[in-house]
Amino acid sequence: MKPKVLVVDDAIFMRKMISDILVSHGMEVVGEAETGAGAVEKYAQLQPDLVTMDIIMPEMNGIDAVKNIIAADSQAKIVMCSALGQQALVQDALAAGAKDFLIKPFNPSRVIEVVSKILNQVPVV
Repeated sequence: MKPKVLVVDDAIFMRKMISDILVSHGMEVVGEAETGAGAVEKYAQLQPDLVTMDIIMPEMNGIDAVKNIIAADSQAKIVMCSALGQQALVQDALAAGAKDFLIKPFNPSRVIEVVSKILNQVPVV
Protein backbone atom coordinates (compact mmCIF):
# COMPACT_ATOMS: atom_id res chain seq x y z
CA MET A 1 0.00 0.00 0.00
CA LYS A 2 1.27 3.47 -0.86
CA PRO A 3 2.14 5.71 2.10
CA LYS A 4 -0.38 8.56 2.43
CA VAL A 5 1.11 12.03 2.88
CA LEU A 6 -0.39 15.38 3.86
CA VAL A 7 1.63 18.29 2.42
CA VAL A 8 1.44 21.58 4.34
CA ASP A 9 2.95 24.84 3.08
CA ASP A 10 1.53 28.31 2.47
CA ALA A 11 3.30 28.49 -0.92
CA ILE A 12 1.57 26.49 -3.64
CA PHE A 13 4.80 25.99 -5.61
CA MET A 14 6.46 24.43 -2.52
CA ARG A 15 3.49 22.09 -2.05
CA LYS A 16 3.71 21.12 -5.73
CA MET A 17 7.48 20.61 -5.55
CA ILE A 18 7.40 18.27 -2.57
CA SER A 19 4.25 16.51 -3.82
CA ASP A 20 5.92 15.79 -7.17
CA ILE A 21 8.97 14.31 -5.40
CA LEU A 22 6.81 12.10 -3.16
CA VAL A 23 4.48 10.91 -5.92
CA SER A 24 7.41 10.10 -8.22
CA HIS A 25 8.68 7.80 -5.46
CA GLY A 26 5.47 5.83 -5.03
CA MET A 27 3.68 7.83 -2.35
CA GLU A 28 0.17 9.22 -2.43
CA VAL A 29 -0.48 12.86 -1.52
CA VAL A 30 -3.92 12.58 0.08
CA GLY A 31 -4.27 16.26 0.93
CA GLU A 32 -2.73 19.69 1.13
CA ALA A 33 -3.10 22.59 3.55
CA GLU A 34 -1.93 26.22 3.42
CA THR A 35 -2.05 26.95 7.15
CA GLY A 36 -1.28 25.23 10.43
CA ALA A 37 -4.98 25.29 11.35
CA GLY A 38 -5.79 23.65 8.02
CA ALA A 39 -3.12 21.02 8.70
CA VAL A 40 -4.65 20.09 12.07
CA GLU A 41 -8.11 19.80 10.49
CA LYS A 42 -6.92 17.78 7.48
CA TYR A 43 -4.81 15.48 9.68
CA ALA A 44 -7.90 14.57 11.70
CA GLN A 45 -9.91 13.98 8.52
CA LEU A 46 -7.36 12.10 6.44
CA GLN A 47 -5.21 10.26 9.02
CA PRO A 48 -2.12 10.32 6.77
CA ASP A 49 0.96 8.18 7.37
CA LEU A 50 3.19 11.27 7.21
CA VAL A 51 2.93 15.06 7.20
CA THR A 52 5.40 17.49 5.64
CA MET A 53 4.98 20.76 7.55
CA ASP A 54 6.23 24.25 6.77
CA ILE A 55 7.27 26.26 9.82
CA ILE A 56 6.27 29.81 8.89
CA MET A 57 2.59 30.04 7.86
CA PRO A 58 -0.36 32.36 8.42
CA GLU A 59 -3.09 31.67 11.04
CA MET A 60 -1.16 29.02 12.94
CA ASN A 61 2.54 28.29 12.46
CA GLY A 62 3.94 24.82 11.88
CA ILE A 63 5.22 24.41 15.44
CA ASP A 64 1.78 25.02 16.94
CA ALA A 65 0.26 22.71 14.34
CA VAL A 66 2.73 19.98 15.33
CA LYS A 67 1.78 20.43 18.99
CA ASN A 68 -1.93 20.14 18.13
CA ILE A 69 -1.48 17.07 15.92
CA ILE A 70 0.78 15.30 18.44
CA ALA A 71 -1.73 16.07 21.21
CA ALA A 72 -4.40 14.29 19.16
CA ASP A 73 -2.14 11.49 17.88
CA SER A 74 1.13 10.85 19.72
CA GLN A 75 2.21 8.50 16.90
CA ALA A 76 1.96 11.18 14.18
CA LYS A 77 4.94 11.31 11.83
CA ILE A 78 5.75 14.90 10.90
CA VAL A 79 8.70 16.25 8.91
CA MET A 80 9.37 19.97 9.20
CA CYS A 81 10.32 21.98 6.12
CA SER A 82 12.29 25.16 6.69
CA ALA A 83 14.43 27.68 4.90
CA LEU A 84 18.04 28.13 5.90
CA GLY A 85 18.43 30.26 9.00
CA GLN A 86 15.43 28.81 10.84
CA GLN A 87 17.45 26.34 12.93
CA ALA A 88 16.07 27.62 16.25
CA LEU A 89 12.52 27.10 14.98
CA VAL A 90 13.44 23.63 13.72
CA GLN A 91 14.69 22.75 17.22
CA ASP A 92 11.38 23.98 18.67
CA ALA A 93 9.49 21.82 16.16
CA LEU A 94 11.56 18.74 16.99
CA ALA A 95 10.97 19.38 20.70
CA ALA A 96 7.24 19.60 19.94
CA GLY A 97 7.28 16.14 18.37
CA ALA A 98 8.39 16.46 14.75
CA LYS A 99 10.55 13.51 13.67
CA ASP A 100 13.01 15.26 11.32
CA PHE A 101 13.39 18.25 9.03
CA LEU A 102 14.14 19.18 5.44
CA ILE A 103 15.79 22.36 4.21
CA LYS A 104 14.31 24.34 1.32
CA PRO A 105 14.92 24.30 -1.56
CA PHE A 106 14.28 20.58 -1.50
CA ASN A 107 16.89 18.04 -2.56
CA PRO A 108 14.77 15.15 -3.90
CA SER A 109 17.13 12.41 -2.69
CA ARG A 110 17.23 13.93 0.81
CA VAL A 111 13.41 14.19 0.86
CA ILE A 112 13.06 10.50 0.02
CA GLU A 113 15.83 9.50 2.45
CA VAL A 114 14.17 11.32 5.38
CA VAL A 115 10.61 10.28 4.53
CA SER A 116 11.61 6.64 3.99
CA LYS A 117 13.51 6.56 7.29
CA ILE A 118 10.50 7.93 9.18
CA LEU A 119 8.10 5.54 7.50
CA ASN A 120 10.59 2.70 8.12
CA GLN A 121 10.67 1.85 4.47
CA VAL A 122 13.41 1.11 2.01
CA PRO A 123 13.63 4.08 -0.40
CA VAL A 124 12.18 3.45 -3.85
CA VAL A 125 14.64 4.88 -6.36
